Amino acid sequence: MNKTNVKSNSALETAHKPKIKIEYGKDYKFVQDVVSSNNLHTVCEEARCPNMFECWGRGTATIMILGDICTRACGFCSVKTGKPQKLDIMEPYRTALAVKKMRLRHVVITSVDRDDLKADFGSEIWAETIKQIHRSAPNCTVEVLTPDFQGHIPSLHTVFSAKPEIFSHNVECVERISKQVRAQAVWQRSLDVLSKSVKYGLRTKTGMMLGLGETKNEIINTMQQVANLGVEIFTMGQYLQPTKKHLPVSRYLADEEFKYYKEEGLKMGFLVVESGALVRSSYHADEQARLAKVV
Repeated sequence: MNKTNVKSNSALETAHKPKIKIEYGKDYKFVQDVVSSNNLHTVCEEARCPNMFECWGRGTATIMILGDICTRACGFCSVKTGKPQKLDIMEPYRTALAVKKMRLRHVVITSVDRDDLKADFGSEIWAETIKQIHRSAPNCTVEVLTPDFQGHIPSLHTVFSAKPEIFSHNVECVERISKQVRAQAVWQRSLDVLSKSVKYGLRTKTGMMLGLGETKNEIINTMQQVANLGVEIFTMGQYLQPTKKHLPVSRYLADEEFKYYKEEGLKMGFLVVESGALVRSSYHADEQARLAKVV
């Protein structure tokens, strides 16, 4: 009896597990060449994003600054963990050049956590990157997906004052499992970061992964909690285990459930809700920006 149930559950998960389309076209190669020639990192590659082939094929990529080694070791993330390299002060300029070469109208910039940089946690490089993109590609809007900077207010204000068109910081999961999913983060600190962005006057965005053991009520409560802060853009996607060393998938959600959360989120007052199995923070970010009337 138990064996039959296990097979049944496995079959159900396989049916719901998202399929990834892989295509290598000229646009994919173009993005790959621009990123490589400017000695840049992308979260697309480092985090093994399932949408990399589609996004690069559309001529977009999420650029990752401050190196490719993170000081944290979150249970869901495949970015390398360890002692980061020295700061590269030319990185903002190379990033801006890449954005200009790709002729982007909207770009997403993210980074590893740099808890080793006690003075500003890398916020000066963040701000300079935003400024250089605005200078080199004035028709391109900038979306940033930042770490929490350990809640350091001067560091947050350094990034805020560079005026990205969208400020994003992910809550990643529901509060109950937050310590299990991202041991070195603090749930309330993430909410505080989002709240400060809203109060500063920035269009603010966050997102979470589903399938880590959360309940339906916890998902709705988390969405409401975030909506109450004034966050306008919310993304939700299926967690996929990058390697066997990472947290296992608790369950695969059906498309109908993702659709339900989108409908509920819009009722809560979010301007944009992107909800689907393969949705990630920067997935179709250019379209989200248009919906939010940023681009």
